[in-house]
Amino acid sequence: MSQSQSQRFLVTAVHSRRDGLGSDGMQNGDSNGSTATHGESTVPILEYLREPNRYGDGVPKESSPFLNSTDIDKGILYEGKNMALFEEEMDRNPMVSSLLNRLANYTNLTQGVREHEEAENNEGPKKKEIKAPRMGTFIGVYLPCLQNILGVILFLRLTWIVGAAGIFGSFWIVFICCACTLLTAISMSAIATNGVVPAGGSYYMISRSLGPEFGGAVGLCFYLGTTFAGAMYILGTIEILLTYIVPSAAIFKAEDPSQETQAMLNNMRIYGTCAITLMATVVFVGVKYVNKLALVFLACVILSIFSIYAGVIKTAFNPPDFPLCVLGNRTLAGRAFDVCAKVVIEGNETVTTRLWQFFCDGPSLNATCNKYFDLNNVTQIQGIPGVASKVIIDNIWSTYGPQGEMLEQQGLPSVPAPDGETNTGLPYVVSDITTYFTMLVGIYFPSVTGIMAGSNRSGDLKDAQKSIPTGTLLAIITTSFIYLSCIILFGACIEGVLLRDKFGESVNGNLVIGTLAWPSPWVIVIGSFFSTCGAGLQSLTGAPRLMQAIARDGIVPFLRVFGHGKANGEPTWALLLTAGICEIGILIASLDSVAPILSMFFLMCYMFVNLACALQTLLRTPNWRPRFKYYHWTLSFLGMSLCLALMFICSWYYALVAMVIAVCIYKYIEYRGAEKEWGDGIRGLSLNAARYALLRLEDGPPHTKNWRPQLLVLLNLDSEQNVKHSRLLSLTTQLKAGKGLTIIGSVLEGTFLERHSEVQKAEQNIKSLMGVERTKGFCHVVVSSNLRDGVSHLVQSSGLGGMKHNTVLVAWPDLWRQSDGPTGWKSFVDTVRETTAAHQALLVAKNIDSFPTNQERFAGGTIDIWWIVHDGGLLMLLPFLLSQHKVWKKCKMRIFTVAQIDDNSIQMKKDLQLFLYQLRLDAEVEVVEMLDNDISAFTYERTLMMEQRSQMLKQMQLSKNEREREIQGITDESRGATIRRNSAHPILEFQARDPDVHEEEAQLIHDRNAAAHSSGTNKLAVTPEGVHMTWTKEKIMAEKYKNKESLSPEGVRDIFNMKPEWGNLNQSNVRRMHTAVRLNEVVVNKSQEARLVLLNMPGPPKNRQGDENYMEFLEVLTEGLNRVLMVRGGGSEVITIYS
Repeated sequence: MSQSQSQRFLVTAVHSRRDGLGSDGMQNGDSNGSTATHGESTVPILEYLREPNRYGDGVPKESSPFLNSTDIDKGILYEGKNMALFEEEMDRNPMVSSLLNRLANYTNLTQGVREHEEAENNEGPKKKEIKAPRMGTFIGVYLPCLQNILGVILFLRLTWIVGAAGIFGSFWIVFICCACTLLTAISMSAIATNGVVPAGGSYYMISRSLGPEFGGAVGLCFYLGTTFAGAMYILGTIEILLTYIVPSAAIFKAEDPSQETQAMLNNMRIYGTCAITLMATVVFVGVKYVNKLALVFLACVILSIFSIYAGVIKTAFNPPDFPLCVLGNRTLAGRAFDVCAKVVIEGNETVTTRLWQFFCDGPSLNATCNKYFDLNNVTQIQGIPGVASKVIIDNIWSTYGPQGEMLEQQGLPSVPAPDGETNTGLPYVVSDITTYFTMLVGIYFPSVTGIMAGSNRSGDLKDAQKSIPTGTLLAIITTSFIYLSCIILFGACIEGVLLRDKFGESVNGNLVIGTLAWPSPWVIVIGSFFSTCGAGLQSLTGAPRLMQAIARDGIVPFLRVFGHGKANGEPTWALLLTAGICEIGILIASLDSVAPILSMFFLMCYMFVNLACALQTLLRTPNWRPRFKYYHWTLSFLGMSLCLALMFICSWYYALVAMVIAVCIYKYIEYRGAEKEWGDGIRGLSLNAARYALLRLEDGPPHTKNWRPQLLVLLNLDSEQNVKHSRLLSLTTQLKAGKGLTIIGSVLEGTFLERHSEVQKAEQNIKSLMGVERTKGFCHVVVSSNLRDGVSHLVQSSGLGGMKHNTVLVAWPDLWRQSDGPTGWKSFVDTVRETTAAHQALLVAKNIDSFPTNQERFAGGTIDIWWIVHDGGLLMLLPFLLSQHKVWKKCKMRIFTVAQIDDNSIQMKKDLQLFLYQLRLDAEVEVVEMLDNDISAFTYERTLMMEQRSQMLKQMQLSKNEREREIQGITDESRGATIRRNSAHPILEFQARDPDVHEEEAQLIHDRNAAAHSSGTNKLAVTPEGVHMTWTKEKIMAEKYKNKESLSPEGVRDIFNMKPEWGNLNQSNVRRMHTAVRLNEVVVNKSQEARLVLLNMPGPPKNRQGDENYMEFLEVLTEGLNRVLMVRGGGSEVITIYS
């Protein structure tokens, strides 16, 4: 056995002893998969599966036994020979048998909180084994859904809805709402059966299907809906208590009947606050008691419903005696009097009743009474005539009415009273709110919510993928049947006026639905009281856990504090927040006002469940394989449309408020940067939309009106992979303002296999800087054998399809004279040529480190554009884009153009002003006349210096270090080199020169050469004699004007007699240098104080022999300017005067 083999065997043995693994590398010890190894430590497998990033490779992945759980086998080397081919990958890719073993033992906690597990771990020997979920479909899904769907609205408002909307209208209300929840349940079933659904239920499904932004927004809306549902249940509990059980317990009592509503609302606020405090305390102290009482509350609901059906059957042969007192056809409140008559006979004497005293000014028979009271008789009718009666015909159609309308019985005679008669203080039963169809939809919809109660318990189910669809759909079908049958039965048994009597005032304050129940109304009253009380406790139990799940996901940073709780995982802080929001609903006090609020939030949640299913189906995501097969994207889309329609049907202003809240949460999560990657459908939709858009963009180039600079920004990195010129990204942000395409590119020299880690570091540094500079775009770092080829690859291949860059932004190489390497002038000139060949625009920022940051603000100043040649309009478009940013917003635009001797400058200015007007650009216009002056001595000297340097670099094949050491000596000998060059090309005869003149000229050439080598670093050039000389900007300007003034035309004609070496200069270079010098003089004269100067960038020479001269021309052209942006067009028009 070799040494390496023995070492491998020893490592395997150590891990075998620690993990219970046999020598074959397979797990044969701890078969329950309760621990996962990480290094030398062990962690609970459930904790590992929930937070694999703490123990895995650091890449954010979803908590699942399928993903990133390979670290359990980390460090285990496979010893056998059957899989030797894969042994080097065993640390990353586990054996299939190992994976299946973990899947078989995968489970999750009902509330899935880490603190709960840690608290149990700390108990040591007392730790109890977590029991496997055993709840089936009936107990785990069907009954919880039944309990949550059947509730307060059924007992307190359904009879009133039937009375106002009629049987036909109520049937449509219930049908629409139940159809909405049925379609949502189908979509939810598809999502719930597409893989394991951990604890978290509906929020987990929505967030993992639609992404963190939608998940956070909809999750919080669902939380708010659940919280306001708790407020509604508590208000229902107090309403039953104060209206039907203990009316005398009211604290606020109205002296005037018109103030009864306000007094009732105040009582609801007081008692509701006490109730929320008590319930929150119960939930905090012992939530397990709430769960144990859930079956008791459910039994109350079922018993109440059976008593309603029993009462309906009883009315067929023995209707209950609940008489209604009616004056004419107006219903009277039975609590106000004891006898339903105007007078009674006691003995032989006619005596007025208490009812008489309400309508007359005295008890005597000759008292003055209300006219309507005088003209109509008081009669009694049965409130519940029974199924055998034909009352169903009268209740088919709606009887909507305004607030304050008296309830009138159809079919009874009534003599109208004279106009102007007041009914204030009379014991009529009146409508407390205005009724109409859409308002009733909003009030009723909460009665069909609760369909997600089963999915919320997914962690407790034995087979969630089977139980959730079956139990939820059965519960919806059952409750829909109950609601629809109750509507018909109520309309067939109860008089219309009693149905519209919301609080049962006409039957002495009895619960209307209770009057129908058998054997006693108290069955319904007590049953509904405990039902609503239990539903409120369930809401206060579930909502904090939902908030805790959202907080622990970390997608909304300011909510993270609510993820903490007690040692056993109880969400204490989330419970306090829930109680506080619930108190807001309590202070509203009206159940009819709170119901539409929670309808909005539930409808929004259901809408996005349908959207998630539709998206996943249409996108045909490979992972979309639900076991529930009875779904279709059309059903999901119909459900989504129905939810959206119901939101605006219920209350358009509540719908807008809910949407604004959701949008604000979405944008906040997006702004803070959601770092979660859940493989959501929105990302899949984005990919498909991007693919479709890219294919459309391939049809052709963009129209001029749609053109915008799509930037490829080329950055240089230092040895630590940090960006050298960060202001280049600042300029990019100011130019783009987040619009269009931005690609930040850089090149590393070498091979990818050797430098891939440095590529990751460079990309991380660039992305970090992009975040600081708020640059929206993509980062692309490539590795190439040399930097010039890498830049060429970026220019050619960056982007995808039609989404490619059309403009390249680079920084001017300031040290180009000191280096001829890749970062110097050779690479730069090649980049210019390649962008031209690719028909791409080029922006060169000179003195980039002096450009403003995004935090700076210019209070004034100008952006000067020097329009020398037409480049497609890019030169004028760029300052407009810059002026949109806050940095440049207060800067004015000035456009300069150059007129030659044959041009009409006045007409040029008029034409340019008209052109700018048609372009809708606001800028000052100035035409600068540049006469055809003679070439100055300064120009010849700069040309001579340029050619001498070029010749030296060609002749001296030295390394970079040697050239820097010897360049000074070479420049001292430049005079001798010129004489030798002239002797080889005897074009002109030179006479003997005076030694003083010779020394003066040599010194001048040396002085300027020294300036050329020191201009980039501002260092002093030292001559061999030790004399310090500096070629400053002022000296350059003085030399220009000295030569310009001293040379007359005659002197120019004799110039070659003064400087014989000028005769050998390339006349093309002389002309180019003359243009650069003259333009520079004009630009500096006009724009030296400008905030930014933009000018046309001339192209490189076709002959590569003059590349270094090209750099000198550009240097001379931009000397003396602070910030310069040289612009080279891409060969196409980018701005137009047409709309």
